[in-house]
Amino acid sequence: MQLKNARILLTGASGGLGQELARQLTDCGAALLLAGRDSGRLNALATSLGPGVASICADLERASGVAALAGAAREFGVNVLINNAGVSAFGLLENQEWVAIERVLATNLEAPIHLTHALLPWLKAQPQAAIVNIGSTFGSLPFPGFVAYSAAKAGLRGFSQALRRELADSLVAVIHIAPRAIDTPLNTDAIKALNRALKSQSDSPVDVARQVVAALRRGDGEHHFGFPERLFAWLNGVAPSLIDRALAGKLAIIKQHSPSS
Repeated sequence: MQLKNARILLTGASGGLGQELARQLTDCGAALLLAGRDSGRLNALATSLGPGVASICADLERASGVAALAGAAREFGVNVLINNAGVSAFGLLENQEWVAIERVLATNLEAPIHLTHALLPWLKAQPQAAIVNIGSTFGSLPFPGFVAYSAAKAGLRGFSQALRRELADSLVAVIHIAPRAIDTPLNTDAIKALNRALKSQSDSPVDVARQVVAALRRGDGEHHFGFPERLFAWLNGVAPSLIDRALAGKLAIIKQHSPSS
């Protein structure tokens, strides 16, 4: 896809990856509609990026927020939707409050589906369009301590694959991006400590944003970033019992670092 003069709706724009995506997409010549919950950070980011960048504060967990954002996107003339908004929750499932689990599912899975549904007729009417869903390695490599998050990201991957096949006779590309851990404020101190204990690698928002932009330019379907995580995700698909045994050996460390509530 040509990014020069593309008109892009970017959710989760005030987060670490969102801000870097906004900068790189602007550098490519795209016009951006930034969406998020923090109006102050959104306005500051939009101002720093200059003309051609607008912002809207919306809560995608509410139907009214989705409707307002979809209306603003149509008015902006959007032809690319990037579902980037996401939240994480580290902890054993039995120790987590339901409200935290519900928020993970609503933000990471329900909101992208809801917003895509609201904008799909508009996007199908464009000469060229794309939907980009930012998933996670945990969507293909479900991980203990991240049960709800893994479930949501696995659902997002399935949604992306099914929608891509449903839109095969249209001009709308559906792209699913699965990065490994990203070094952003989304990571709590407990998650950082766990990553150190497991020797898990993470990538900078700059590097991940660069990969997302490249995938959008190419317009092809599915991308996993990071090695060996990409290999383990593939192995989980063909021989999940091997991953079961490998992660069983790490369970004590995961439990040690897991918050009690």
